[in-house]
Amino acid sequence: QILAPSLAQSQNIPAVEFLALSASMTSFFMHLAYNPGVEYPSPKIYLRDYEVRKFANDTDDGDRILECFQQSSEIVLIKTFREIEAKHIDYLSVLAKKKIVPVGPLVQDPVEEDEKKEIIEWLNDKEPSSAVFVSFGSEFFLSKEEMQEIAYGLELSMVPFIWVVRFPRGEKVNLQMALPKGFLDSIGDRGMVVEGWAPQKTILKHSSIGGFVSYCGWSSVMDSMKFGVPIIAMPMHLDQPVNARLVEALGAGVEVKRDTNGRLEREEVAKVIRKVLVEKTPKRKAKELRENMENKGDEEIDGVVQELLRLCSKL
Repeated sequence: QILAPSLAQSQNIPAVEFLALSASMTSFFMHLAYNPGVEYPSPKIYLRDYEVRKFANDTDDGDRILECFQQSSEIVLIKTFREIEAKHIDYLSVLAKKKIVPVGPLVQDPVEEDEKKEIIEWLNDKEPSSAVFVSFGSEFFLSKEEMQEIAYGLELSMVPFIWVVRFPRGEKVNLQMALPKGFLDSIGDRGMVVEGWAPQKTILKHSSIGGFVSYCGWSSVMDSMKFGVPIIAMPMHLDQPVNARLVEALGAGVEVKRDTNGRLEREEVAKVIRKVLVEKTPKRKAKELRENMENKGDEEIDGVVQELLRLCSKL
């Protein structure tokens, strides 16, 4: 990651950093690095005490980001759009002393998936905006305690759900072992638990989905906005807590609050799921963001092309 811009510079080729993180997270981290002890300018972006301890363990990744920023040319590309992060993009530009160029959400429309027809058939039987999609990405794995609380929370919510569950490769565990005893029988057809993989974009685009229980990885946040689905935020670590605060500040979702030690509680999980499916504000804001993306089309990419052409013209 650090070697690439150095090699480019040695050949007199401008290196351009591309960030797949939110501008909120990047500017928040850079602010902490450059202005220790000073409150971040946007008070709705913060870390809770139990998150600060986790965040401190991830400084190596942050140091690499800072070094790549420094080696990038006069511009940095970032996966976001100004309508949701304008003030964070502008503040990041001030901190980095470089022009920050948003490239848009970079979310493609889903391709029809033949191998998961049973999921679509299940969704087709549900009422519009009545179900939630539950997924925590491909690189993070829930602890047994977290899985139990989420399972009980889904059961208490009485809301139809599709839950994608993943286990670390090589680990000798299965759904029956990881989920509460009798859980699969008790939920019946109200819930579908899928082990391994499911077509996230196809599911989010379906009219039956009214909420996305997400760990708030940035790509998943972009997916939810692309398809107008409000988020039930359950951030775990890294950039996810800051992304969750941004989603809530935008009104496009609600975060599941944890206890003072950072533990999930089933009653809170159930409460937030029901709240997002019932309340009008998250649905309306998610719809506005989707319409905004559709109306903008390729505007951000066109801007990126112009910036790159301008950079190349200086060679």
